[in-house]
Amino acid sequence: MREEAIVFQSGMLQLEGLYAENAGDEGSIVCHPHPQMGGTMENNVVEALISALFIHGFSTLRFNFRGVDRSEGTYDNGVGEQEDIGAAISWLKQKGKFHVLTAGYSFGAWVSAKWLQDHQNEHPAILIAPPINVMDFDFSPLAGKIGLVVCGGRDPYCAHERMKDIARQIGSHFEFLPNADHFFFGRESELTALLNAYLNVKILEK
Repeated sequence: MREEAIVFQSGMLQLEGLYAENAGDEGSIVCHPHPQMGGTMENNVVEALISALFIHGFSTLRFNFRGVDRSEGTYDNGVGEQEDIGAAISWLKQKGKFHVLTAGYSFGAWVSAKWLQDHQNEHPAILIAPPINVMDFDFSPLAGKIGLVVCGGRDPYCAHERMKDIARQIGSHFEFLPNADHFFFGRESELTALLNAYLNVKILEK
């Protein structure tokens, strides 16, 4: 896949991103981990997500939230970052990618879940390692909006048994990688295999 550097508008701010074009009208955005803990779009889990999504026919847009690297603005505690998600989806739709899937890792999963409380995408979202132990998730409005949740078996920020119960309650598919921590270092190929298996099933359901 070949990604091109792009800039798009989120309110008064310009955000940077990397976009890979695929045929058809399927698009995806991928949201990175916590900006105040070094999270950017240049992340191993983000790259696993875009690789799997692109192989399965999605155009992919990963981007830096406001205040990260060359994206304008400052960190906004997940509020402005939700606006960034909406702006990224609007940019994709302007490119003719009308069927959108939102994917997020860690902080990106939290902000995606917040945004989805009041919005509906054409594809259920993918959440990787949502930090339910340390951030305020409300999954009650998300029934039918989350397609897949993946958690590591040794993730201190995402209790996998609790997450499994929540996933069942909202009708989401749940997977976990035994002995993987929050960062999935060295486990990227296994994570990609889980994503591919899920996306293969979703394609068959179309």
